[in-house]
Amino acid sequence: MLRFILPFLIITSAFAQTADPKPLVDKVINAVGGKDKLLKIFRMKEIFHFGDQPESAAGKQRSTRESILEMPGLWWVNKKERALEPAKDDVWAWTLGVLVDDKSKIEVIPDITDEGKAAFGLRVSGSVTPAMDLYFDKETSLLCRIDWRADFYRFSGWKEHDGVKYASKTVIFKKKDNKPWFFHEVTEVERLQALPEGITKP
Repeated sequence: MLRFILPFLIITSAFAQTADPKPLVDKVINAVGGKDKLLKIFRMKEIFHFGDQPESAAGKQRSTRESILEMPGLWWVNKKERALEPAKDDVWAWTLGVLVDDKSKIEVIPDITDEGKAAFGLRVSGSVTPAMDLYFDKETSLLCRIDWRADFYRFSGWKEHDGVKYASKTVIFKKKDNKPWFFHEVTEVERLQALPEGITKP
């Protein structure tokens, strides 16, 4: 049986690596509203907590935060830029802006089934290090998962603002044991035309 399965796996892998990613990129970008609608400069309000439970532990409050972001790579909290912070790449991928960056090298990767849902995948390198795998629900073409570094992220709670769809809820899991360690919810998004007064670039 193995001699029949192995060639199939090799052919599938080779196809994934050589398939043209552009139709899939166009598909997922259009699913959220189109390239011109992607979030670039925006205000974001959040609620989040650490731990392995959906709600924070008894007696502890979930943290709130208001941020200003300019994609890619700039993120201010209380008017202070966060400097070197891997989460900037997470947010950039969440906006799908990473897929339309000129520096991004994109490959088609094999499909997966996650939480019972079939998903197709795109691997991004060049503009983000290490390479990042983004997975999209086959039925909706919306982002459902990111695998990056030691973690994977699951997205849900889709909302819409000013013509663009975004996932309002994220749970981050450790790959080593599949256990959640961070719960995040975007409670408000506001597209901005320019950085607000008092926000300066480093």
